Amino acid sequence: MTALTSAGAAVALAAGTLVALGSVPAQAAAGATLPFTSVEAESATTTGTRIGPDHTQGSLASEASGRQAVRITAGQRVEFTVPRTANALNLAYSVPDGQSGTLNVYVNGTRLSRTLAVTSKYSYVDTGWIAGSRTHHFYDNARLLLGQTVQPGDKVAVESTGTQVTVDVADFEQVAAAAGQPAGSVSVTSKGADPSGQGDSTQAFRDAIAAAQGGTVWIPPGDYRITSSLSGVQNVTLQGAGSWYSVVHTSRFIDQSSSAGNVRIRDFAVIGEVTERVDSNPDNFVNGSLGPGSSVSGMWIQHLKVGLWLTGNNDNLVVENNRILDTTADGLNLNGNARGVRVRNNFLRNQGDDALAMWSLYAPDTNSSFDNNTITQPNLANGIAVYGGTDIAVRNNLVSDTNALGSGIAISNQKFLDPFSPLAGTITVDGNTLVRTGAINPNWNHPMGALRVDSYDSAISATVNITNTTVTDSPYSAFEFVSGGGQGYPVRGVTVSGATVRNTGTVVVQAEAQGAATFRDVTATQVGTAGVYNCPYPANSGAFTLTDGGGNSGWSSTWSDCSTWPQPGQSNPQPDPNRNLAKGRPATATGSQDVYTPGKAVDGDANSYWESANNAFPQSLTVDLGSTYAVRRLVLKLPPSSAWGARTETVTVLGSTDGSSFSTVVGAQGYRFDPATGNTATVTLPASTNLRHLRLTVTGNTGWPAGQFSEVEAYLTS
Repeated sequence: MTALTSAGAAVALAAGTLVALGSVPAQAAAGATLPFTSVEAESATTTGTRIGPDHTQGSLASEASGRQAVRITAGQRVEFTVPRTANALNLAYSVPDGQSGTLNVYVNGTRLSRTLAVTSKYSYVDTGWIAGSRTHHFYDNARLLLGQTVQPGDKVAVESTGTQVTVDVADFEQVAAAAGQPAGSVSVTSKGADPSGQGDSTQAFRDAIAAAQGGTVWIPPGDYRITSSLSGVQNVTLQGAGSWYSVVHTSRFIDQSSSAGNVRIRDFAVIGEVTERVDSNPDNFVNGSLGPGSSVSGMWIQHLKVGLWLTGNNDNLVVENNRILDTTADGLNLNGNARGVRVRNNFLRNQGDDALAMWSLYAPDTNSSFDNNTITQPNLANGIAVYGGTDIAVRNNLVSDTNALGSGIAISNQKFLDPFSPLAGTITVDGNTLVRTGAINPNWNHPMGALRVDSYDSAISATVNITNTTVTDSPYSAFEFVSGGGQGYPVRGVTVSGATVRNTGTVVVQAEAQGAATFRDVTATQVGTAGVYNCPYPANSGAFTLTDGGGNSGWSSTWSDCSTWPQPGQSNPQPDPNRNLAKGRPATATGSQDVYTPGKAVDGDANSYWESANNAFPQSLTVDLGSTYAVRRLVLKLPPSSAWGARTETVTVLGSTDGSSFSTVVGAQGYRFDPATGNTATVTLPASTNLRHLRLTVTGNTGWPAGQFSEVEAYLTS
């Protein structure tokens, strides 16, 4: 046997419980309390090859937990040190497309009689209708009861029997003995269900549900095959002996548009056969409504399109203590009209779309929350997404390793369809930890932040409070403010307080929309390029104002060039001395006339222009250059057309480094604009000038009773 060698130090996050097998600091205590402890393959010993880290969309390592994994071929193994008392193993892995095989399992060097089956059947999903997606969903999960109890420090190894297997992470769990049948319950076997999985148990389940109204349907240990979905489920409890013992095999469990409610689903597994994503098919554990006062707990949900796609009346539903694995789309989606729903203490891994989502279609989701959930490796879209809704909370969740087209948490007015209810009331985002979240969006060709606030289809005017957030190892930015539809809708009403940001690839704040946010007690270390990227799109849409509420540190610098995207680890470039520092920068004014808005003065087009309110001198135009510069020359322009007659504007130049305290740089002077000489005027600034915020105050204009500029240009050269 080839000697085992260490594959590397432990990663910071293990998906169940944080495991420090090396000198790695633990993360903040967010997320679910889970019955298992996870160990990363790259922190184990192996005769295989470690892959990653890699954040490139479409690469195998990019979808792995920690963006690293271990590849083994025939006879090679990964050996884990057991972190806790356990009698069960779940393994996240990948095999090449079209292949299947087995892994031998060893406990302290002794091979078990049982093997762990591995397959690509549920992997390699293509969603060509989703712009920017590529083949994804490379990993899968397989589980095994060991038949014995192992102790901390024992060794459990998996070995390839021939198929190439990429091993990602192992979950070790002490599974309790199977529960007994509750008194007075109706067993599905008494109605003819086949626990061997050979026969069709659909009718037996339906008969048991009908017989147990107001009571409990008992699902004994065994494997049950259901070939069509259940409906009419209400006023009943469906209970199993535990999710490792009672297993229902179906791709459509409950499908109903309404229910009287009081449905309790608990303590069994539903494992499907969904291998592709077909959005028109209800290939879900629950599709529709469970009715008011219902609950789902202790479930193992795997190989479906969506775990729970909830519409209709689900008032006061509680979804807790579940595992949702390997879905080709969302883990859970509150698809409008959710009232008082609580989704808490769940574990979700390897979702093909948003792991947890609220989408306020047809009616707003209201007073609902995602609390204390652990989410890892959503390979398309976000860890948690809130699309509209009123008085929503996202609290104390742990999200890691988002891949393509998504953030760790997205708070958004992206509607997808109408009628849609935008964000309203108070949106609370508190106590969340985001690890290696954020990704490149190939549709925009720029990064998405770990936490994104997005006025995609309409302005955000709700109160958005983002508090006590920890962002670690984001490959790009920590906080992003954007209007993702490209229309420049504003983002307002946002406060970010009490955040800790460590090791961002690019910036702490990525501001791409007009609007404003207040930052308080936000501390950052190991910032990749600069503290702030502040370049609203479209360039003339308006400014994004960052208000310093005090207590901020480690991110005061601003990316200097809006014509380029900062790349991870890239230093802030020295500005080109011949570059117009004002072009495309946020501009504001004391007033505007009609469509002649402030952004027209910095859009690079001398034929468009800003015009202030008429007959209301003094009027001011202010441009945020993004960083403090030693500006030495201004070029002021009016449209070059001969239709613009010669005129003189009286202008005072002021400057500021903080946007609040301005001082005079050049006193009031008259500047002559004449179309015969290009309608331009040059202002030379003193050699001591250093400013970030440039303000031009106009007190007179001989050609029109307003301030007018078609371009304001600022240069480092005199």
